[in-house]
Amino acid sequence: MAKQGKRIRKAREGVDRNTFHTVEEAVKLVKANASAKFDETIEVAMNLGVDPRHADQMVRGVVSLPNGTGRDVRVAVFAKDAKAEEATKAGADIVGAEDLMEKIQGGFMDFDRVIATPDMMAIVGRLGKVLGPKGLMPNPKVGTVTPNVAQAVKDSKGGAVEFRVEKAGIVHAGVGKASFDEKAIAENVQAFIDAVTKAKPSGAKGNYIKKIAISSSMGPGVKIDVAGAPSA
Repeated sequence: MAKQGKRIRKAREGVDRNTFHTVEEAVKLVKANASAKFDETIEVAMNLGVDPRHADQMVRGVVSLPNGTGRDVRVAVFAKDAKAEEATKAGADIVGAEDLMEKIQGGFMDFDRVIATPDMMAIVGRLGKVLGPKGLMPNPKVGTVTPNVAQAVKDSKGGAVEFRVEKAGIVHAGVGKASFDEKAIAENVQAFIDAVTKAKPSGAKGNYIKKIAISSSMGPGVKIDVAGAPSA
């Protein structure tokens, strides 16, 4: 087994992995242990009591973080004519239709989110095998298939985060940077937890939220008290 570096060992020694904290306490610990030479991403992971193999237990949604994500989100938009102009003016990084489809089929993937107007879905549908596995396929449920492309682009650039539960019942996302102040991170963490709480599917039985932990990119995980975390 590879030896852990001194910085990582020291960080882990400062966190009791069996103790549960309030959101504010957890954020303080995570920030204190984010000592990498780069601006680490603050991540939230939630273990849910669902089986996403069943359609009525799928958890998916989008949340606008009050203090943004701290990262530059590259947005690709499928639109034509006036809608294409709206997307460009709103700050989309690349806008197109059939030409964009062909570019992606050729291997172009220099974007983090894909937005499409409803009339473009016949074209976007051909990219299902490319965009689907990467979680980039536009979906009306999370606001990425919409006639209001300008607002969708602004939301994406401003801090909108998509979430979707994985096979093991885990949902996670980056919710800020270690350089954010504690209050901003805590507000973002709480907003994410609230959004996942509100997205509880009809088929979920028993204990919906089992575990919550936050961490920085290179730091140890800190557990949050589930009973005190959701406000929804």
